Amino acid sequence: MTVHTFDARETSVNINNKFVTGFAEGSFVEWEKDEDNFNSKTDAMGDTAVAITNNNTGTITLTLSQTSPNLKELKRLAESRAKFPIWVKTPAEKVGGTEAMFVKSPSGGLSDEIEDREFEIRVFDYTDQ
Repeated sequence: MTVHTFDARETSVNINNKFVTGFAEGSFVEWEKDEDNFNSKTDAMGDTAVAITNNNTGTITLTLSQTSPNLKELKRLAESRAKFPIWVKTPAEKVGGTEAMFVKSPSGGLSDEIEDREFEIRVFDYTDQ
């Protein structure tokens, strides 16, 4: 039997050449290509045509704690509407691209517990290796 383990400390998120820390509990990084690689249609006779999708955008979502030391800096970068590189790396995967932008600043709230801040980032040259 083979046992596989995951250690979140082996994951790094780098935005604009700076490491991000202070992630929230639970799912703290998610990523997805924005469109399928192709679209297909099958006619009544069973013949299928495939159209390759050339959309290479993807979305990375980061969930930070409201106490993250990077929160203020990331909010500033989001408001600047500037492009930046983003890379998420684990021992087995590398996701991101060299041109990305924040979709918007995160929504927020305060309570008697530590709250989360969710950043949605659109990557224009998305790669998932």
